[in-house]
Amino acid sequence: MVVFSGRRSKLILSGLLAVGVLAFAAMALASGGGGEHHADSGALMKDFAWRVLNFAVLAGILVWALKKANLKGSLADRQALIEKSLREAQEAREAAEAKLAEYTGKLAKANQEVDELRAAMLQEAEAEKQRIVAEAKLSAAKIAEQTTQAADQEVLKARTELRAEAARLAVELAAGKLTGAIQKADHDRLVQDYLGKVGQL
Repeated sequence: MVVFSGRRSKLILSGLLAVGVLAFAAMALASGGGGEHHADSGALMKDFAWRVLNFAVLAGILVWALKKANLKGSLADRQALIEKSLREAQEAREAAEAKLAEYTGKLAKANQEVDELRAAMLQEAEAEKQRIVAEAKLSAAKIAEQTTQAADQEVLKARTELRAEAARLAVELAAGKLTGAIQKADHDRLVQDYLGKVGQL
């Protein structure tokens, strides 16, 4: 947008005024020349002077109205307002682009954190699974060992009881308490029972 300075606008208005005066003079001469009836040159000059005066007054009013309206100032204000609006729009665009970049970065970081959390949870679940399996194997081994120990203790207890029973029977036989009361069949049955119990051990 071109804004003229005060001196330059005065020169332009003066030039327009001079061109207008010359144009009116040329029109006046053209309308008054070369016909069969000649007009009075004094009347022509008087008419021309009035026309020039009218034009000068009109040009003066026009210049005064333009200065009063402060066209230059209002155009400068309008230009400043447009520049300010453009600057604010540019700043708003840059701020929006910065926010977009910030939120894009935050979203990417959040996605990365979610992926890392998911991987950590899977790894922790796998470790927990391995720990539970190891504990189960250890518990099964302990239970098997305890069962073996309990069975060994039961066998040892049965052997001890059988030995005690055999010792008691041997003592009774040795003391002669059963010599008269035991028949051959009873004696064979006792020996078979004893042998069977010992064989189970």
